[in-house]
This record gives sequence, C-alpha cells and structure tokens, in this order.
Amino acid sequence: MKFVHIADMHFDSPLTNLSDKGNLGEQRRIEQRRVFKKVIEYIKENKTELLFISGDLYEHKYIRKSTIEYINNLFKEIKDTKIFISPGNHDPFLKKSYYNDFNWSENVHIFGPQIERVELEDIDIYGFGFDDFYCTQSNIENVEIKNPEKINVLIIHGTLDGANLEERQYNSMNSKMLKDKGFDYIALGHIHKNNFEKNANIIYPGSTISLGFDELGNHGMIVGEINKNSNKIEFIKLDETEFVEFEIDCTEINSVEDLIEKINEINMEENKLYKIILLGKRNFEINIYDLYKYELNDRIIKIKNKTKPNYDIEKIAKENTLRGLFTKEILDEIKKKNYDEEIIEKALEIGMEVLE
Repeated sequence: MKFVHIADMHFDSPLTNLSDKGNLGEQRRIEQRRVFKKVIEYIKENKTELLFISGDLYEHKYIRKSTIEYINNLFKEIKDTKIFISPGNHDPFLKKSYYNDFNWSENVHIFGPQIERVELEDIDIYGFGFDDFYCTQSNIENVEIKNPEKINVLIIHGTLDGANLEERQYNSMNSKMLKDKGFDYIALGHIHKNNFEKNANIIYPGSTISLGFDELGNHGMIVGEINKNSNKIEFIKLDETEFVEFEIDCTEINSVEDLIEKINEINMEENKLYKIILLGKRNFEINIYDLYKYELNDRIIKIKNKTKPNYDIEKIAKENTLRGLFTKEILDEIKKKNYDEEIIEKALEIGMEVLE
C-alpha cells in the first residue's frame, strides 16, 4: 500500500527565533503552507492510499481556526486517501482542542490517549495521541499485534531511548522493544531530524519544513509502499530553503573592518540562510549588534560570537602586578575545575578589561 509519512509541521508556530529578522518568520509560515500543498499534490499525483501524520501538526497555543480550515480543506481534496493523525506534545488531544471541537473531513482519523487499532482490509493501523503537553506513559509496551498475517503499522509521537529526564517527558520508548513488537512500519514524530535508512522500518521523517538553525540539513517527507515482507521507502526533500552554519576563525583577524570583509567573501547560495559562527582568539572587541549595522549579505540571519580573548594567561600570571595576581587566581580555579569553563573565561575577560 502506498503511503506518505510526515511529522512536526508546527502550523502557526510564532517562530520567535526568526521573527527578529524582518519578516522572515512570516515568510516561513507562508512556506509552511506551500510545502504542505506539495504533500497533498504528491498524494494526488501518485494515488497514495495512506497519509500518516505523527504529531505536532500545529501549535495548540497559537493555532487559528482559519489555519485549521485551510488544512482540512486540503484533506478534502484527497478524499480517497485515509489520513491518520497521532497528536503530539505541541498539539495534544485536549478537550478544548481542534482535534475535539472541529468537524474534520470524513477521511481523517485522530488517535486519542488510549492506544487504538483501526482495521482496514489489508492493514491494521495502531495509534496513540498525547492528551497533555507531556507524556510519561503511553502503555505502548503492552500492545500486541492482533492480526500478524496482515500489514501492521504504528503511528506515534515520542522519543526513542530517552537518555535524560527531559527526553523521558515526551513518551520515551525503547527501540528494541518497538522492534520486537513486529510492526511492519513505525511512523514516528517529535525529533526534527530524519533518521531515514532504506532498509529501516522505525522512521522519523524529521520536521517537514525547517524552523530554524537548530534544524539543519534537508527537510521533507517519507514516501513509499508498505508490504508484509519488505518496504520500499524513500525520502523526498520538500523545503527549498536550507539553514546553514558557517564558521570563521578570527585568530588572524585584527579589526572589525577585516572581519566584515571576511564575512562578505563567503560564497552564499541563493536558497540558503546563514548563521555565522565566530571562533578562535579575538584581537579586538566584537560587538554583534554593531556588526549588523554594516552592509552584510541579506542571507545572513544570525551571527554568534564564540571567540575567546587572545591573552597569554600563563605569561600574564607571572607578572608581579595586580593583573598577574588576578590571572594566577583564575588559573588556579581552572585547574580545580570548581566553576563552569565559560564562567571562568568571562570572569577573566572582565577582570582583564578592568585591570588594563
């Protein structure tokens, strides 16, 4: 059976990390719609029977009814496709949510907080939806496949092998346990980077459209055909815009003018948005907000300063001065590892400026 698998659209997300750069946040919301239309057009053109949406379709706190109506009208255009939605932590199945209070197209099935099995002629679809912004117990470990001779699919939002307390708040599931269940395909959501491998059947498609610089690389959907013995799947890129990080070593740069020249020498591609990361030792004061005042390529969205002061602290610590005594104390604290390295480095920087 032909299927499309997407997750983490986050419709009506405020995109606060992008909104401080002109109207970029608004542009990305328009591009969200454009990408979602591509999904629907692909389904039409390929007569796809199943659409899996593994959570975070929209932002519960910000979603507008007009956006829900827009999504649902597109669902109506693929009335012969069965759509299965497993709500996640950003769009939970709350009593006062659009999943409960909206009249969805007849081809849409929304899973609630109890694991449910939907029987189709050749395939059984299992699913679970968050009913809150956190989920620590989905009960998925107790699920047993009822019809092992059929194709069996699980649609669920959550974290594989959650390693820390935060990850375990979002329906952490053991990957070995999931594999042992015997599902022919497990459609996951929550992690915004895809883990696509042709022979795998436990898949994160990643976010359908990149929402910022914490979501580098390609973004799109998983498509293919589910069979009882093997799956034929592929990743299709949908988002034409790619977020890219570019590093500049400032150790040999001696002025803000030289730095601006270095930034402007970067060969920037048309469909990419850039975050410039400044590294190495700095020989002059770098004020990020002042850098934005210069005429930079408009594809530069952010600049991050991760440089360190160009001090020879071992040499300064040997000085018979107040600055030397201060630096020696800092070196002692570094060796003891009593404080976070960044805090110590910042204390050194401030102290050196005062004692200059």
